[in-house]
Amino acid sequence: MVVLYDGDGPADPRPGAVAVGVFDGLHRGHQAVLAAVRARAAERGLVPGVVTFDPAPAVVLTPERAPHRLQTLAQRLEGFATLGIERVRVVTFSAELAHEGADAFVDRVLVGEVHAAAVVVGEDFRFGRDREGDLARLVERGARAGFRAEGLRIVGEGGRFSSTAVRRALAGGDVLEAARVLGRPFTLRGRVAPGDARGRELGYATANLDLDPLQQLPADGVYAALARVAPGDWRAAAVSVGTRPQFYEDGARLVEGHVLDFAGDLYGVEIDLAFLARLRDQAVFANEADLTRRIALDVAATRSLAGRATSERAELLRWDVGQRR
Repeated sequence: MVVLYDGDGPADPRPGAVAVGVFDGLHRGHQAVLAAVRARAAERGLVPGVVTFDPAPAVVLTPERAPHRLQTLAQRLEGFATLGIERVRVVTFSAELAHEGADAFVDRVLVGEVHAAAVVVGEDFRFGRDREGDLARLVERGARAGFRAEGLRIVGEGGRFSSTAVRRALAGGDVLEAARVLGRPFTLRGRVAPGDARGRELGYATANLDLDPLQQLPADGVYAALARVAPGDWRAAAVSVGTRPQFYEDGARLVEGHVLDFAGDLYGVEIDLAFLARLRDQAVFANEADLTRRIALDVAATRSLAGRATSERAELLRWDVGQRR
């Protein structure tokens, strides 16, 4: 897959079928849009492509209200490749870009850079200065510029598939609902940073993830997960999200994963945590012995859940993109 950033040379001159959007999370609605792009590309001999934005426009336009992100850019790009996209234009969203008119964006990016012959967006797509452009304007502009634009209605069982729905599920600790909307487990990616070794002292060493402050997290609690500790190497992991109330009254919010049956050194390694199920709330125990017994139960539950998940991994982790790294 070819990825083009601001300032890169001319794109492949072949005409493309293009989806446009942030695509945070690459949920099942996004997947439907990309499937339509692949279909148009196959029908007309076009290059299947995506134009995406980083950071998301809201981070620049309304930072105080910007939603937390579901994926890193690297995860998003890996997802595009897994879903059959061959060309991606990453547009850096800035205050300057926010003042570009809708028609100017079409001419500069869709026509001039990715040579769009077909454009697919969600039906509520907006673009350009003050969100002046909508699907009707994109269709009209495309007719003049030589491409056909279409909008897809994105709905699913029980409601509309959306990044907002995923964030809402995660905020409530419902990682199963998040997985339903995403079509796969919600997966955090972060680099392992040194911690205070509390877990090691209890006999359960943890990998502490260094995450972007804008990263969406599941609600505080203990979860069963799978950890990708090396390309293609997924292992069971019991994960704690929260402030560790057993030890601190007002601690920092952390994500810590105890990777089962792993004795290696993960400091500085970028790992993925794929959340399978919520086991319990954070809690304060009478003493460390009671805490240790509870952790042992969490680990046993994780081993059982992750064992079933691993046996079905081709379906559960069908985006095992770590193998592409």
